[in-house]
Amino acid sequence: MERTLTAFAGDLWIATGDEGEIRDAVRAMGDDAQNILLFDDGTGKQLDIDLRVSADAPPRGRGRPKLGVQAREVTLLPRHWDWLAAQPGGASAVLRRLVDAARKTSADTPSPRGAMDAAYHFVTVMAGDRPGYEEAIRALYAKDGALFAALSGQWPSGIRDHARALAAPAFSA
Repeated sequence: MERTLTAFAGDLWIATGDEGEIRDAVRAMGDDAQNILLFDDGTGKQLDIDLRVSADAPPRGRGRPKLGVQAREVTLLPRHWDWLAAQPGGASAVLRRLVDAARKTSADTPSPRGAMDAAYHFVTVMAGDRPGYEEAIRALYAKDGALFAALSGQWPSGIRDHARALAAPAFSA
């Protein structure tokens, strides 16, 4: 599952999409691209992406770099290693399947707390100085969707609509 990003130019919602789509949209803006703010929709946090056409490739390491495989340490108890050793495909394959299954489950049911935090991070940057901001944050964490919608109604449409979309899973839980 690829992360979704959203780009804003001031109050204007420019684009939402994967990193490649956002990179293309921002590049198309030319000199105006320096005024763009990017947000990770999963966390609501502001981020930067590399807009260069050809970034220098990092040195190749061991393993399967084309697949993005990274070797890291995992610490388990002996009973965990014994169970993993008895599974078909080896420990790495079993761990990958377990992680993929957990990611799929969490992707199907967005976390209300994660949605609240993502909306909070986004709203703090984009609407932190706007009328109703503090009350809207209180409504967000009180899971009062109607009050959040009413308070965010004063904000520019792009900011309002994106904030409501990020916060929606918090109110439906």
